[in-house]
Amino acid sequence: MTTTDRGGPGAPGAASGPTAQAAADDGAWADVVGQEAVVAQFRRAASSPESLAQAWLITGPPGSGRSTAARAFAATLQCEVGSGCGRCHACRTVLAGTHPDVTVVATDKLSIAKDEVRALVMTAQRAPATGAHRVMIVEDADRMSAGTFNVLLKSIEEPPPATVWMLCAPSAEDLAPTIRSRCRQVTLSVPSSDVVAELLRRRDDVEEDLALRAARASQGHIGLALRYATQEGALAAREDSARTLLSLQGAGQAVLAAQALVDRATAEAKTHADTVATEEKERFLRSAGIDDGKIPPSLRSQVRQLEEDAKRRQTRLVRDVLDRYLLDVHSVLRDVLSRQLATGSELVNVEVAPEIEQVAANGSGSTTLQLLEAVQEARNRISGNVPPLLAIEALLARIALDQR
Repeated sequence: MTTTDRGGPGAPGAASGPTAQAAADDGAWADVVGQEAVVAQFRRAASSPESLAQAWLITGPPGSGRSTAARAFAATLQCEVGSGCGRCHACRTVLAGTHPDVTVVATDKLSIAKDEVRALVMTAQRAPATGAHRVMIVEDADRMSAGTFNVLLKSIEEPPPATVWMLCAPSAEDLAPTIRSRCRQVTLSVPSSDVVAELLRRRDDVEEDLALRAARASQGHIGLALRYATQEGALAAREDSARTLLSLQGAGQAVLAAQALVDRATAEAKTHADTVATEEKERFLRSAGIDDGKIPPSLRSQVRQLEEDAKRRQTRLVRDVLDRYLLDVHSVLRDVLSRQLATGSELVNVEVAPEIEQVAANGSGSTTLQLLEAVQEARNRISGNVPPLLAIEALLARIALDQR
């Protein structure tokens, strides 16, 4: 878990470049796009302290901007003029992740541990140092276990008068009933491709055509759209994967494709996890005053814990990469189904339109619909700890056989 006072790469409102300019021009809500009704609800709550709920559950599909909305709401609560102006010192420090009374929690591991939540609860009990509220934002509240929810429950039920909790999760069902029943829920929708493309142009200075391609490929997922627009080769790799999927012609090809995919996801996850683990170990050694690399026996258990955290981080990253691929598979099959049913809707994967047309002509809508259900089943299996390679092999083999 990461408890931070600093925004990560691409964090909403980072005080530099186009994002900072957008915040200055349009206020703290500049990066919350396609969510007009939700923004209005948050603004009303912030302007009426006597009716402000002390626990919020912010739900919405991945990439819809849950944590961005939570940060903007926090900035509005701390704003020196009360409107979320984006210009005052309080707004700027909240959006930059440096406000002393706003704690943002995210995890890049499989779950958030009880001890980590106990530390959050202790922080939540403290009175705000400079602002009107102490705000606790948990970006990955769905990664808490049932036992962890019990640790949090008392603080959610009876928080100190100045404390406001904001829990972010894909859906309310991802949290224990005892938690969600004590929160005021707001639900974000998937923003349209046009809205996401406009955000990329305004905030990240992405060229118009690339912004539109990235936004369409991401299917409204703002984080993915930024990745496609700024990471060299990301869009091309996605198109290659779509072509490979549409050209599978047997179980042998499916097994090879699945192995290549899992190997690539593992390598990507390991690179990132190793980088983070090295940085964490270096920080730990510096804080312990160790400059020769020799770990005294009294600290070896803590170093082992860092190593275990790195393994869990890699496991989650592999799942995240594969889930991203499965969402792409879903979009390709949905395009195929759209052509089979003659819905007239715009393709997501226009770059592989000829291949989509061919597969659609050779198959049936009922078969494609079953494959779409198989994609969701593969996602559920991976999240349920089925070995990723087995889940991907089974899915691709089924797609290959049905496309023959």
